[in-house]
Amino acid sequence: MIFLNVIKSGFLELLDYLSAHVLTCLVPAFFIAGGIAALVSTGAVLKYFGPRAPKPLAYGVASVSGAILAVCSCTILPLFAGIHKKGAGLGPAVAFLYSGPAINILAVVLTARKMGWDLGLARALGAISFSVVIGLLMALIFFKEERAKEADEAMFSGDSAKPLGQLLAFFGALVGILIFGTWSMPFWNKLAILMGFLNFLFIVLLHWYDRHEIQAWLAETWRFFKTIFPVLLAGVFVAGMLKAVLPPDWVKWAVGGNSLRANLLASVVGALMYFSTLTEVPIVKALLDMGMGKGPALALLLAGPSLSLPNMIVIARVMGVVKTLVYVGLVVALSTLVGLLFGYLAG
Repeated sequence: MIFLNVIKSGFLELLDYLSAHVLTCLVPAFFIAGGIAALVSTGAVLKYFGPRAPKPLAYGVASVSGAILAVCSCTILPLFAGIHKKGAGLGPAVAFLYSGPAINILAVVLTARKMGWDLGLARALGAISFSVVIGLLMALIFFKEERAKEADEAMFSGDSAKPLGQLLAFFGALVGILIFGTWSMPFWNKLAILMGFLNFLFIVLLHWYDRHEIQAWLAETWRFFKTIFPVLLAGVFVAGMLKAVLPPDWVKWAVGGNSLRANLLASVVGALMYFSTLTEVPIVKALLDMGMGKGPALALLLAGPSLSLPNMIVIARVMGVVKTLVYVGLVVALSTLVGLLFGYLAG
């Protein structure tokens, strides 16, 4: 019976994910990633995210990306894979990977409204600083590989870019579909807005992009989809089974107060569990009502949205197991320490 309940929990999580996120979140994200890989020149990516890009520019752009894209830890993956394939520096790419789901304006505002301005502000400041610090540490730890990239002159002799206006129109339409597709609004209003963006995208493709560019875009989109999506579904299923294994009473006991253990467990549980966009707020609010400490709450909010078991599996396929383990370790360690500090200050 217990085994069946665990399997059932995995299937329910998978069904919920498929019904709530694939069409409005992941599909537009895959098309954006395909566009980055097929239509954005290597030189353009390297200008802002490459190993030779000015560090303030690269990390500044990457660290606030989540304020534009209200995405979850899984939706960011095809976008990260796209810029990684184009040769983005490891540090800025990882900063983008963390900030995408972590610095969500809607989630930060909702956190402040539901759990207090202090926790909302701490989450915002922590997420922005985390993305920069983790990116810099990753670049420092894998310094030799980054130096090899910087010395590779062939990398910087990229193809010519399309005009900026054409790229902004193309990606603006896709980002609009991604944002409004996940926005909570009446169905017919959402449908009208999405149809407007789709018509605009069609006009842009018709006037500025030839058949070969469109074919390359669709081919890259399909390549990302078949590489990432099956692994993602398997990870979501496993995360759903974990929910049945970790009872709420145990979580309450484990993350109450502000001990090092409580903050560490909150970070680890947050890193393993999958949170779709904004769902971490009511979950953490419920845990706070049951006695969870504010420090562990912040630790979970910093580790949870940016990581998940499905997310880790796919990241390992994109940048390797060793880099993924280091990245996860940094997120968990920093979330634990900041949660512990905040718990002392708030207490």
